[in-house]
Amino acid sequence: MVVIQLPSQRGERPVRGDWRTSAACRTADPELFFPVSSLGPAQEDIARAKAVCLSCEVRRQCLQFALATHQMYGVWGGTTEEERRVHVRAQRERERVAEKVGAGRQR
Repeated sequence: MVVIQLPSQRGERPVRGDWRTSAACRTADPELFFPVSSLGPAQEDIARAKAVCLSCEVRRQCLQFALATHQMYGVWGGTTEEERRVHVRAQRERERVAEKVGAGRQR
C-alpha cells in the first residue's frame, strides 16, 4: 500500500469533524465530478469541477482520501484519475530510489 505524504497544511483553517461537511462540492451536482470521459466536451466539466476544488478549504484532505482509498474515477481534491495515477507512480518511484539508497548505505 502506498501512503501519500502531502505538503504541510500550516496556515490552513483547521477543519473539525468530517472534512466532507466543509467541502465546496457538497452542494454541487455530483455528476460534475464524474465526467463520462476525459476528452472532448467532458474537458469543460473537468475544468468546472477543478474550479470548485480550487476554492475548497479541504482540498488536501479530499485528495488524501482519494489516494488512500484508491478512487479510480472522478475529480477528487482537484485532480483527475490520470493525475492521481501519475502522482502514485511518482511516489512509488521515489520510494524505490530511497530503498536503493538505503540498501547501498548498509553495505
